[in-house]
Amino acid sequence: MEWMTATKVANETGFAVQTLANWRVLGKGPAFVRIGRSVRYSRDEIDRFMRGDDDEAHTGAEA
Repeated sequence: MEWMTATKVANETGFAVQTLANWRVLGKGPAFVRIGRSVRYSRDEIDRFMRGDDDEAHTGAEA
């Protein structure tokens, strides 16, 4: 499984890094995990989100 930073997700999707951060706070947007203090998105979840297959974000999971 490939894990991506918010910057990489922003570059690949066109969403701003700040938009991704706002979505995390609001519980919206693509699913992410926290690894320590870092936030990571899985490639599979980003692909699913971009296709519109993700009904709800599964946010804030601790790894």
